[in-house]
Amino acid sequence: MASTQQLKRRIGSVKNTKQITKAMEMVAASKMRRAQDHALQSREFRRLARRILARLSEVTDVSKHPLYVQRSVKTRWHVFITSDRGLAGAFYSNLFRSFMRELQDDSEHSVSSKVIVIGRKGAHFMSKLDGVETVAVYDGFPEHPTAADIQPILRSIIDSFKLEKADRVDVTYTDFRSSISQVVVTEQLLPAVFKDSEPAEEFDRAMVEPSPEEVLEQISERLVEVQLSQAFRESQASEHSARMMAMKSATDNAGDLIDDLTLEFNTARQASITQELAEITGGAEAIN
Repeated sequence: MASTQQLKRRIGSVKNTKQITKAMEMVAASKMRRAQDHALQSREFRRLARRILARLSEVTDVSKHPLYVQRSVKTRWHVFITSDRGLAGAFYSNLFRSFMRELQDDSEHSVSSKVIVIGRKGAHFMSKLDGVETVAVYDGFPEHPTAADIQPILRSIIDSFKLEKADRVDVTYTDFRSSISQVVVTEQLLPAVFKDSEPAEEFDRAMVEPSPEEVLEQISERLVEVQLSQAFRESQASEHSARMMAMKSATDNAGDLIDDLTLEFNTARQASITQELAEITGGAEAIN
């Protein structure tokens, strides 16, 4: 059994750790609420954007637009959204496991994989893989990226698709469902395919000016940007939620460990007191 001094030092150390994890939990919770608000606010815009494009595809031939061209997939580009910081529980392991399945699927179908990585964690993960080309790495990416921050990535994937360097572009990120549920998803960005599963009666009588073709030309890139931007927002909300839950779990575990160590400390102290009393009693009897 450890000495009372050793146990006292361990209890103090765990208490300090508990204070740190509790503070990190509170910071993550605050950031999660802001990130969640950003993600939820833009979901409706993404939904309406998809419905508008679905309606436009009904009144014009979208297959003639360069961003809608369907080709046999020989080269697939991935936009892989991670982050720069750790201590987020299973957030990264789930993300990496899902992305590995996408790369494995490419390999099984003899498709060349090229990756644009966002986040230092993703870059470190990709550095360990062979046979996959990393096109670009963006670390230190803003938590709430603006259109200007996303433009370099957007231009890379659009230009590569138009020049037929990429036959398909997907984005892999963690979709925010709730504070305790985040799901890794892979969505197709290019060729642009927006299917509307909801009735769109409000668009049936809508007039498109100057023409569906010109409107489609003007907004197609913008709506791909919306998809990419929403992926960043969902990923941020998911990361902060996972970190909050991980720090809460660490804080709870620290509390349990403190209780166990305190019990062990009290037991050791009681044993020490009992031993001292026995020695005093034995000495007194020896004198008598």
